[in-house]
Amino acid sequence: MTNHDILDDTGLVLGDDGRLRPPWAARDPLLRDYFDTEWGVPVHDEAGVFERIALEGFQAGLSWVTVLRKRPAFREAFAGFDPDAVAVFDDGDIERLLEHPGIIRNRQKIAATIGNARATIALRDEGGLSEFVWSYRPDDWTPPSSIAEVPTTTPESVELSKELRRRGFRFVGPTTMFALMEAIGMVDTRPPGAYRPTSRLRT
Repeated sequence: MTNHDILDDTGLVLGDDGRLRPPWAARDPLLRDYFDTEWGVPVHDEAGVFERIALEGFQAGLSWVTVLRKRPAFREAFAGFDPDAVAVFDDGDIERLLEHPGIIRNRQKIAATIGNARATIALRDEGGLSEFVWSYRPDDWTPPSSIAEVPTTTPESVELSKELRRRGFRFVGPTTMFALMEAIGMVDTRPPGAYRPTSRLRT
């Protein structure tokens, strides 16, 4: 069997290092490293969840690897995704960011990130962004047995999207929120045999 072969019914791909990964994480070195070290590892801090919501929003309509390659520049441009710092960005900052060569220069997404920072601060009255997002973790989640069984939305991601929008968040559609839930460890969509980081997900 050659590397990058898809294995039986799981849809997983065998890498050069003998690890099984989903096709999206199997080929690009940056995506492999992200999958092996970050994706699905629980994130509970406010800035960490805010950053991932922002980056998932910037990813809309683009590939995730594009966003990942630009993440260092995004962190520099958005003050390390500190919600308090981003919340005070003004029109001048929007124009500055539209000239930033290292990020995705989309006016709507930039403005949404600033608005989402303000909404994040407002959510502190309800326990905070992380607690709010994690409250939508499914109670009876069962990991899929194959890549083909991985959904793009769930009832919980639909409801989370709805409630975040109600609180002023933008670029938080149900599919984007399910991707967030996967990324921050709320749901485990690794089929049996897929590589897992040392920090295991809660099940």
